Amino acid sequence: MVHPETQAATAEAALPIIELSRLTKRYDGHAAVNELDLTIAKGEIFGLLGPNGAGKTTTILMMLGLTEPTSGRVRVCGLDPTRQPLQVKRRVGYMPDDVGFYEDRTALDNLLFTARLNRIASEPARRKALELLERVGLSGALDKKVGAFSRGMRQRLGIADVLIKHPEVIVLDEPTLGIDPEGVRELLQLIRDLSRLEGLTVLLSSHHLHQVQQICDRVGLFVRGELIASGDVKSLAEQLDDDRAVTVELEVSGWSEELGERLAGIPGILSFGVPERRNAAPDEASSGEETVRIQLRCERDLTTDAARAVIDSGASLHAVSRKQYGLDDIYHRYFEGGGSA
Repeated sequence: MVHPETQAATAEAALPIIELSRLTKRYDGHAAVNELDLTIAKGEIFGLLGPNGAGKTTTILMMLGLTEPTSGRVRVCGLDPTRQPLQVKRRVGYMPDDVGFYEDRTALDNLLFTARLNRIASEPARRKALELLERVGLSGALDKKVGAFSRGMRQRLGIADVLIKHPEVIVLDEPTLGIDPEGVRELLQLIRDLSRLEGLTVLLSSHHLHQVQQICDRVGLFVRGELIASGDVKSLAEQLDDDRAVTVELEVSGWSEELGERLAGIPGILSFGVPERRNAAPDEASSGEETVRIQLRCERDLTTDAARAVIDSGASLHAVSRKQYGLDDIYHRYFEGGGSA
C-alpha cells in the first residue's frame, strides 16, 4: 500500500511548476506575446530560444508578476503572479541580463543584504552565503568589491544571489551575455549541476542556440511573440521536417546517368537534386574521378538501398549518411530565414 504522503509527493512532482495558457501581452495593439501555451516540469531545464525582440523578456516579466498580461493565464508554483506577486517572488529567483549590485560593497555584503531583504536570520544567511560563494567559484574574492568584478564574476555572483533565498525555480535572462567562451562553458556547467543536484527548475532565455543545446532538456523556439515549436532536439527536427521525409546524403565518385536512373528507380525515393561537386581528398584526386555529393528525399530511411545502388553501378561510395536536423538548421529556418511553423 502506498503511503498517502508518498502519493501526494508523486502527484505534486507530476504537476507542471510553470504553466502558461493562451498568454498574451499587447502594447498599443501590437502583440509582444501572442496566445502562448507552455508547461515546464519540476526539475527541468527549459531553454527559451529566440532572437532579440521576440518577446522572451516580456514573457518572463509576466511570470514574475512584474507586468500584467492582456489576457490568458499564468501559474508559477501553483500561484497567480498577478494576484500573488510576493508569494511568487519568494519561490522564484530571477537573474536579468544585467545584474545590479552595490558596486562599493563586497560579494559577501551583497549576498547578506539580499538575505536580509528575504528575512533570513543573520547566522544562517552568512553560512549560506559563504557556501554559495564557494559553489560558484568566488570564495577567493570574498573581500573584493563588486565594482572590480569581471562580467563573468558578476554573473556567478548573480546566480548565488538568486539561490540565497532557496528558490524552487530560477529564471535566467541571457545569463551568458558578454562573457568569454571559457566563462560561458563554466557558467553553463554550474547551472546544470545546480539543477541536477538540488532539483531546481531552470528557465533559461537566450538567443545563442549552441548554449541552449548544451544544457537544456527541452527547447522552445520563440519568434515574433509566438512559440512556434518546442521539445528536445529530436522532436524539433521532426517538427522542422514538415513532410516527414528522410534525407539520405551520398558522396560518390564515378557518377553516371546509369547511377541516377538506379537511384530514381528505388521504391520510396521521392526526389534528388543535381549532384554537387566536392573538394576531393588527395587519394581521390589522383584517381582522376570527380567526387560529388547528392541528397535523396525518401519516404523512409533508404540508406542501405541507396548504397547498394551505387556499388552495383560500379561507382565508388565514399560516404553515406542519413541527415539529421539540428538546432543549426532550425535556427536558420526560423530565425535567419524568417520562416514560420
